Amino acid sequence: MQIYLPIAEMAVSAEMILLLGALVGFLSGIFGVGGGFMTTPFLIFLGIPPAIAVGTQSNQLAASSLSGVLAHMRKGNVDFRMGGVMLGGSLAGSVVGIMLFRLLQYVGQIDLAIPVLYVLLLGSMGSMMLVESLLAFVRKTAHEDGGKGLAHHPVFEKLPYKMRFPHSRLYVSALLPAAIGFVGGLLVSIMGVGGGFLLVPAMIYILGMPTLLVAGTSLFQILITSIFTTILHALTNQTVDVVLAFLLIAGGVVGTQVGVRVARRIKGAYSRIALAVLLLIVCVELATELFVRPEDLYSTVIR
Repeated sequence: MQIYLPIAEMAVSAEMILLLGALVGFLSGIFGVGGGFMTTPFLIFLGIPPAIAVGTQSNQLAASSLSGVLAHMRKGNVDFRMGGVMLGGSLAGSVVGIMLFRLLQYVGQIDLAIPVLYVLLLGSMGSMMLVESLLAFVRKTAHEDGGKGLAHHPVFEKLPYKMRFPHSRLYVSALLPAAIGFVGGLLVSIMGVGGGFLLVPAMIYILGMPTLLVAGTSLFQILITSIFTTILHALTNQTVDVVLAFLLIAGGVVGTQVGVRVARRIKGAYSRIALAVLLLIVCVELATELFVRPEDLYSTVIR
């Protein structure tokens, strides 16, 4: 069944979008990732303009983060004080990211910039995950839970605006979590990804937060940032297609439930390798399309 997307100004197969949402949700349930960095490239493969894909994905990201936040809140695994400081930085990062997004739209380079950024992101992330996973087979290493992060390095110890975070048992400069949040805000607004794959390691190895609190606190910050970014995209760039977002969310809800059940039967090391290979495949496909001659060299369509 063909359905018209009013913002993207094109007709797509509703079944295909639902299937895409279910596939991304399935992969998210298996690998424990938000799936934002997979949804946008797949939407581009289906012919959705990159700007629309990013703006709409931030909408889906907010919906997918909500259930995770509620689950962690019930278990007391959210440090709201730390999340609030990170949120301040992420909101500022979102505003800067929206301005850069608008600038790229103005100069007509947004449809090129987004795929290039994804090629760099997926290529580097997939390569690092693959190397780390393969090394884990050779030497059985385990990361310690929490511990002292780089925030306790003499250089960072001299930073001003020290704050206590009782729930995380930390006393660090507020500039560090704010800076981490700023990067997360940029990723949400420019690329439509929550940035959990960067925020979580930063919170563990830079701030030294207990691993148990990291996921919930990160999702709390991503949830509010995604809502804020979605509103900015809708008002400033007009790149949020509600019909597309609804189809993706509907498919994602079903796919995630199936993925969570399948994940129980797959070993963590194997799932990380599979995810790394998937990211590299998507990266190569995106990079290839950047050099393929388009069917229409010129277009009068204004996006």
